[in-house]
Amino acid sequence: MKFAIFGNTYQAKKSSHAKELFRLLEKHRAELYICRDFYHFLTNDLKLEIKDATLFDGDHFEADMIISIGGDGTFLKAAGRVGRKNIPILGINTGRLGFLADVSPEEMEETFNEIHKGQYNVEERSVLQLSSNKKKMEILPYALNDIAILKRDSSSMITIHTSINDAYLATYQADGLIIATPTGSTAYSLSVGGPIIVPHSNTIAITPVAPHSLNIRPIVIRDDWKITLDVESRSHNFLVSIDGSSESFTENDRITINRADYTIKVVKRLNHVFFDTLRSKMMWGIDSRK
Repeated sequence: MKFAIFGNTYQAKKSSHAKELFRLLEKHRAELYICRDFYHFLTNDLKLEIKDATLFDGDHFEADMIISIGGDGTFLKAAGRVGRKNIPILGINTGRLGFLADVSPEEMEETFNEIHKGQYNVEERSVLQLSSNKKKMEILPYALNDIAILKRDSSSMITIHTSINDAYLATYQADGLIIATPTGSTAYSLSVGGPIIVPHSNTIAITPVAPHSLNIRPIVIRDDWKITLDVESRSHNFLVSIDGSSESFTENDRITINRADYTIKVVKRLNHVFFDTLRSKMMWGIDSRK
């Protein structure tokens, strides 16, 4: 198989995991394509010797499967570069929580044995697309996790007039508003009180950040509905964050959010059950008292 590999370039202390990964890939005679930045980190910083790898930049690659080694942030960056290529992504978790990158380093050997035999599942995850009347956007307009509309650090609350399919929903006075996919429901949205959504529910969660009105609550809608946002701010600008990458917008920039016309494919082991992952990561039912 051909594997394109992305990795976290800030985790030198976890070099043993990367070394083991390449040992296993060599064992299975895999054809390797490595992101150039990650390759230089592996060879220069970690002093790893990697045989017969082809380097690539940007999204100039093709493969049978993507490997993301790091945390969920690394996975999101890899997903952004995979885009419409329709290549499934395997996430190896050397980070902390890890809902997307959920294969532990200890499971790598067994996982690659299964992949070599074709024994794995591929889940399709929905993606959000942002469009605006802004002349030019610097960040990619696609989000696997979430799109957040946020106040600037030094500004007061912002006012967000929100419509669904051109029907008025509400005006949020808050520090921000998060529009999350089911995949992103366990990320930023969850931290501000948003609901956990089962991955294939075809829904979107709209969750305010520190709303001025205490009776404002998150709402879940269909993912094929259009969301339109008009923002007012005392500073006349605000931030838009797409999967963690942010850009400044002005009050004149109307924002529209739709479901994108492609999905991201995520590799899961055959024994993977979402509810098992949820209990494990969220430590549901675990009494930590001594």
